[in-house]
Amino acid sequence: MNKPQLKVLLEPKLKETILIEGLPGFGEVGKLAAGLLIEFMGARPFAELYSPYFPDTVFIGADGLCRLPRYEFYASQARDPNFIALIGDAQPAPDDVNAHYELCNVILDFAEKYNCKYIITLGGYPTPTPETGRLYVAATSERIVTRLAELGASVYKGGRIIGAAGLVLGLAKNRGLEGFCILGATSGILPDRPAAMAVFRFLTKVLEAKLFKI
Repeated sequence: MNKPQLKVLLEPKLKETILIEGLPGFGEVGKLAAGLLIEFMGARPFAELYSPYFPDTVFIGADGLCRLPRYEFYASQARDPNFIALIGDAQPAPDDVNAHYELCNVILDFAEKYNCKYIITLGGYPTPTPETGRLYVAATSERIVTRLAELGASVYKGGRIIGAAGLVLGLAKNRGLEGFCILGATSGILPDRPAAMAVFRFLTKVLEAKLFKI
């Protein structure tokens, strides 16, 4: 394998969709929050993404069987609009910029095949001081930032969002797609379940409020 490869397990019948990305990062906040959404909505896996840019390791299950690192796409028709959730085992090495761009573009290309019109990314915001439950948001437009702030999140100003949580959103904006990122404050050292729960609760609040148009 010398390039990313998609393995489609089934073809879900989706209408206009939202892509919700939660990959490993600070405190595993994005991945844990996306996992909560998948469980809450009963989303089903429908595709896997493998890449030579992932770590040179395999994961061993309780049955002793091995598998390669991967990203997994889940689909849900439980609400309108439908959504695709993305979780995974790892991201490329931080200094492999080309790998990050290639994988994020593969993700967006695949999502757009299912008429994806909106992007939501989830992640952690590293902080040395306790800020339990505090959330930060960034978006592709001032209108979206304002609406998210009205729901109680703090606007993330003057910083950077590292990895897929930022890059997927930035590349989506260049494609003419709208969206936003939710970051949960975390020490970033260990998996931070309280921060992930705060992100999940805010995400469901935003979805219920239907603050976006697709």
